[in-house]
Amino acid sequence: MHIVRLLLTAASVAALHAAPVAAQTIGAESVVDENVDGDGEVASQGRSGPRYSVQPYIEAQQVALYQIRPGDDFATYSVLAAGVDMTAATRRVQGGLSLRYERRIRWDDENIGDSDTLSGIGRAAIAVVPDTLQVEVGGLAARTRADGVSIPGQLDIGDRVSQIYSVYVGPSFQTQVDDVSVQASYRAGYSKVESPGVVVAPDASDPLDLFDESYTHQASARVGSAPGGVLPVGVGVGGSYYREDVSNLDQRVEDIRLRADVTVPVSPTLAVVAGAGYEQVEVSGRDVLRDDTGAPVIGADGRYQADPASPRLVAYDVEGVIYDVGVLWKPSRRTALQASIGKKYGSLSVTGSFSWQPSARTLINVSVYDQVTGFGGGLVNSLAALPTNFGVVRNPVTGELTGCVVGEGNANCVNAAFGNLRSAAYRARGVSASYNLDFGTAQTGIAAGYERRELIGADGTILEPIAGIVDENYFTTAYYNQRIDRRSGFSANAYLSIFDSGRPEVGLNGGVGAQASYYRELIDNLSATAAVGIDGAEFENTVDIWTASARLGLRYTF
Repeated sequence: MHIVRLLLTAASVAALHAAPVAAQTIGAESVVDENVDGDGEVASQGRSGPRYSVQPYIEAQQVALYQIRPGDDFATYSVLAAGVDMTAATRRVQGGLSLRYERRIRWDDENIGDSDTLSGIGRAAIAVVPDTLQVEVGGLAARTRADGVSIPGQLDIGDRVSQIYSVYVGPSFQTQVDDVSVQASYRAGYSKVESPGVVVAPDASDPLDLFDESYTHQASARVGSAPGGVLPVGVGVGGSYYREDVSNLDQRVEDIRLRADVTVPVSPTLAVVAGAGYEQVEVSGRDVLRDDTGAPVIGADGRYQADPASPRLVAYDVEGVIYDVGVLWKPSRRTALQASIGKKYGSLSVTGSFSWQPSARTLINVSVYDQVTGFGGGLVNSLAALPTNFGVVRNPVTGELTGCVVGEGNANCVNAAFGNLRSAAYRARGVSASYNLDFGTAQTGIAAGYERRELIGADGTILEPIAGIVDENYFTTAYYNQRIDRRSGFSANAYLSIFDSGRPEVGLNGGVGAQASYYRELIDNLSATAAVGIDGAEFENTVDIWTASARLGLRYTF
């Protein structure tokens, strides 16, 4: 069976690349790290002062692809690329950015080349008024497959590949008035999925509609006091508002929430937190426009067209009391746990996070989440959860993002946010975890996650058949990066993703692959790279795709 073969292949990949992630474009040809001292230790801001790193580069590559399955085909293409890797860690600016543009030039294959791609991920927090007012901004550009094989940059060739963009910006404010703290924030976001060359828009029995674009708005405010302030226990009251407007079928997600909470200290490092409040969550949209025969109208972009005359129909409506109880545990500045269980969205809800940095070289993170959103909102939320000062893990063959970043005290992946590219809103519950090691001259890490999405569609509309369908997405990605000397090094990446659509006619889809590269600085700022990789996309009910690739390239870093 295809999925068994996929898992066996993944096991062999894990054995060959037993390693898991780390910082400043990981897997790139940068062999001089300004933040490493003579002993191989990563320099801290306290020892070296404010840190900046700006590394623009240009690149020329030749790539060869061999299609193992289906058929037997060989293709080559050339790449001209330009990019920049940036980090900042100062009192006023904390941020990271890895941005890359490339032009692929076809040689002899119509499916490859003569195309432009942009990949990048960034997040920054800018202190307008230190400790009081800051502005956050983040963004993502990546390519992913539109057929359920859902890791950014994975097998990013062919007619089922889409370009994804997402950005957000917003201020946050906090101040202290005697023993009372005041916090407020706002975030606006935008996400876009470009159509692949061939868009799958089946009939009404399986209405797979590719997400187009959405705008999100999220605001929150809270007033409270810590234990021992106004009262022996901590108290607070706050509220939040979330809205996402999805262009497909004019869908709208709205979430209004009010909550009061109390924090009861148990020990200097442990507290119990309980809260209760009110929520109103609604998902609505319009039906598809139909022609004279009653068939749904599909636009030139392959997506369903909304009927402007259709009334707005409610697909999901939850209103009532919410409550939760949990713990806060922070035994040291290197360890923090937050976990809660209660009622949200009309049913049981579990959320939490755990961060542990047992040493300056080791970092462990776990996150558990539960949210109702659309594809764009989920992507924006994942971006906002990234650390600010981070390094990016890239595919050493294609230069594309793997979706994971590593920063000081935090690490995260946006992989789970990709899932499928359906336009329908959904309730997502999931968990993600990462384990990272930094040895100064070598970094390694692994990240894994699981997300369960319950799709939402209104009765009497084109999306009614998908209402209640549950799809599941599993992913893991790993890397190892080793500097051999000041002029050379190597890196290795591996990934596995499994997607269960919840529909027997589609079955399980999966992707697996591994890449390795060696780089050497020929003269100051000029380095050469050789890389090889293998990538596979396995489908239970259609043709599998496997390719082997190799790359030779030169990079000049300014």
